[in-house]
Amino acid sequence: MLWLVRTGTQWRNLPDQFPPYRSVFYHFNKWSKNGTIETLNDGLNRLERKVVHDREDSPSLLLVDAQSVRLTPMIGTHRGIDGGKWVNGRKRSILTDTLGRTWRVNVHAANIHDGIAGRDLVYPDFRTQMPRAAKVLGDNAYRGQFADLMNQLDTVVFECPSRPEGSKGFVVEAKRWVVERSFAWMNFYRRITKDLEQTIENSASFILMANIQMVLSSIQKKLDSNF
Repeated sequence: MLWLVRTGTQWRNLPDQFPPYRSVFYHFNKWSKNGTIETLNDGLNRLERKVVHDREDSPSLLLVDAQSVRLTPMIGTHRGIDGGKWVNGRKRSILTDTLGRTWRVNVHAANIHDGIAGRDLVYPDFRTQMPRAAKVLGDNAYRGQFADLMNQLDTVVFECPSRPEGSKGFVVEAKRWVVERSFAWMNFYRRITKDLEQTIENSASFILMANIQMVLSSIQKKLDSNF
C-alpha cells in the first residue's frame, strides 16, 4: 500500500513481489472502512512526537486548511466546482499539528464551503483523540460555523491569524504555513497528486497512508542515528 501511494500505479500493475492485487485491495478497502488506517496513523503520529521530537504525544496547537484537486473524469460521485479556484473535483480538508503531520482528513465535493466541511474534522471523538488541544488556527473561511463548533468544546479556541498591519501582497502567516507545507508534501506521492478514487473514504485513506510513510521514514532516520 505504501508503494502504491508513492508510485501512483494502478492496482492491477502491482509488481509480482507483492501479494495479488485483489488481496491488497481487499485489505486496503477493509481497513479504510473499519478505521484501521486512521488508528495506525494516530499511533504513529504519537510515536514520532515522542521518539523523534521529544514532545507530548498529543498536540496542543492544530492547523486546519483545505485543498481542491481535480477528480479523474470517469468518476461523478462527490464532485463539485470550487468557485474560487475553478477546480472541478474534490476538496481535502485536513487537521495537522505544528510538525505538519496529518491527524484527520475529510474528503468532499469541491463546492462545499471549507467551514462546513471542516466540522467533520472535529467529530467524532475530537477531545478523546486530542486531550491537550487548546487552539486551532485557520483562515477566514473557517470563521462562522467551524469556529463556533470549536469554541463550544471546553478549553479549545479557534483563531484566525491576522496579517501584519500595512502589509501588502503575499505574507507568510505565523504557524499557518505549516499546513500549506503538508499539502506540498503530497506532491511527492503520485497517487494523491489528484483524486483517482471511486470513494471519498479511500481518498482520505491514501492521504493518511502518505502521512504514515513520512512518519515511518522520520522514525527510521532517528533510530539509525542512534547506532
